[in-house]
Amino acid sequence: MSAQDDFEQVAAVLADRGVTVSKVFGKPAYKNLDGKAFACLFQDALACRLIDGTPEHDEALALPGAELFDPSSRHRPMKDWVSVPHANADRWLHFAEAAHDRKH
Repeated sequence: MSAQDDFEQVAAVLADRGVTVSKVFGKPAYKNLDGKAFACLFQDALACRLIDGTPEHDEALALPGAELFDPSSRHRPMKDWVSVPHANADRWLHFAEAAHDRKH
C-alpha cells in the first residue's frame, strides 16, 4: 500500500472520534473536533504532534528512520512533532491516537 492509502486507512479508524482530514503545511492532515491538526502526511511519512519528553515521542524517535519533523527542510525541526516513515506504517494508528489523545 502507498503512504496515502495507509494515511486514509488510519483516517477511517479515527473518524469514529470525530477526526477529519484537512490540510496543514499544504499536506493532508488529521484534525480534532476543535479543528487543530495533530498529524499530517509529509513525504511518505506521518508527522505526529507527540510532545517532547513524553513516552510516545521517545518511542517514535527510536524507530528506524524517524526524526523530528522539519516541514521547511531548513534544519529547523519542530521539537514536539516526530516524522514516522512509511516503513513503520503499522505504527501510524498508535502514534496518531497518542497525538489525538494528548492534551496540548
